Amino acid sequence: MTIPSFLGDPALSRVWNVLPDARVVGGAVRDALAGRAVADLDMATPDEPGAVLTALRQAGLKAVPTGLTHGTVTAVVDGRGFEITTLRRDIDTDGRHATVAFTTDWRQDASRRDFTINAMSMTRDGTVFDYFDGRTDLAAGRVRFIGDPASRIAEDYLRILRFFRFFVRFGTLAPDPRTTSALQAGTPGLARLPAERLWHELRLILAAPDPSACVTLMDRLGIWKAVVPEAGAMPDLDRLPPDPILRLAGMLTGDPMALAQRLKLANEDRDRLVRLGATPLATGSDADLRRLLADRDPADLIGRAWLDGDAAVRRRLTAMPRPSFPLEGRDAVALGVGAGPAIGVLLRGVRQWWLDGGCVADRTACLTELARRTNLPNMLDTR
Repeated sequence: MTIPSFLGDPALSRVWNVLPDARVVGGAVRDALAGRAVADLDMATPDEPGAVLTALRQAGLKAVPTGLTHGTVTAVVDGRGFEITTLRRDIDTDGRHATVAFTTDWRQDASRRDFTINAMSMTRDGTVFDYFDGRTDLAAGRVRFIGDPASRIAEDYLRILRFFRFFVRFGTLAPDPRTTSALQAGTPGLARLPAERLWHELRLILAAPDPSACVTLMDRLGIWKAVVPEAGAMPDLDRLPPDPILRLAGMLTGDPMALAQRLKLANEDRDRLVRLGATPLATGSDADLRRLLADRDPADLIGRAWLDGDAAVRRRLTAMPRPSFPLEGRDAVALGVGAGPAIGVLLRGVRQWWLDGGCVADRTACLTELARRTNLPNMLDTR
């Protein structure tokens, strides 16, 4: 294997200089072996959290006790954070949380991770430790639980959605019957989890280049409907851009607001989901599209055209400048209209005239219409 470029990261090297027995773990190792870009560099160490904090601070590095109960310290180097977690073993789990104890056994720590492809670790010289054949599974496109799938799911029901998050990115082999049976049997446990955790995983699934096969499998197993009961027939998600909110809108037949509130979507995502659920676009004249553009976000209209499968309207919207009504309240004041509700009434009337005409009237024409409505044509100022 080619030595991953991240091993030469100067900031990472400074952490390794302080904690020479630490290893990079999890996603960074998996992604490097898969030839994909590496994002976060998480580390594990046999040293206990207090010793890690002390060593980092004595070396002049900022150390933040971000999760001491679970053994996690964040080293901040050149403005970047590196999570460093002490090796652990599970004492007890309840389907959501785990009580852990620290250990110095790397294999024991790896055994508590969810999937074989996420359980590998790498030393500073590029040596990979792979206790459960994760490298073989990664090459084969197999997402496999470590140990008994039902037992691992019972430890944390979110692993059901995490399975599909990694399946959509790395899976080419369908899960075996033992795994699908465990995924189905554990599905009721998803109701015990916070909505934010569910949406985090669903968003990552829907953001994949082509999640169609994955979502179809989830739907067949009854998992998708358990989390998104408002979903109707599964669309061909690969025909839509990798936009989670757009793709979610494309499969809904139920109330988008109810779904957004239940999954506790951020306000921006909630509002956009509701807007995308509007009626399909008219495919009429350019004047019709200009009227829509004047009152709605162009991105929402283009998204709606994606959902409607109307490439022609999408292209027209993309190429069309957004019209802007050229008058303001001060224009009415300049014509002698006194401050008050009359200004709003006049401007709304002229704006409707502008919309009815296809949003093509310029400022001069709109000022003329405003003057006509005020019965003061001689006071027209087109400057």
